[in-house]
Amino acid sequence: MNTQEFIIKSLNDLPEVAKNIVRSINIKAQMQEYNCLAFYGEMGAGKTTLIKEICKILGVRDITSSPTFALINEYLTQKDERIYHFDFYRINHLEEAYDLGYEDYFYSNSLCLIEWPEKIESLLPDKHIKLEINIVETNYRVVEISYISN
Repeated sequence: MNTQEFIIKSLNDLPEVAKNIVRSINIKAQMQEYNCLAFYGEMGAGKTTLIKEICKILGVRDITSSPTFALINEYLTQKDERIYHFDFYRINHLEEAYDLGYEDYFYSNSLCLIEWPEKIESLLPDKHIKLEINIVETNYRVVEISYISN
């Protein structure tokens, strides 16, 4: 499994790290195979903050926010590309993801940014990108990126 690591020492590092993450995972070129990005990390690790920065780099023209209660937000880029942002923190059963119609999104070839993927892990596509955010200190994070191919 190919793994990369990025270090965020402060919020000031976030734009450059997000840019490097976008560049390294080459989202545009791998959209067909790896359109789902699963963000793992404990509460407060910075999943939403990193997703907001990635959306900014990708040219999202909408306001990005965590879809904690709606479960999903849809954003459009300046090129009219759709990006789906999921937050599965509040679901208690896989049926809730089925009711949401997760397949229509995950297999749409649009970029899917998924917070709390451990809640629906068995539903993730065989090929997806895992981004694990680990808290080292207050503002210090290590982001590990792995390409999953089951």
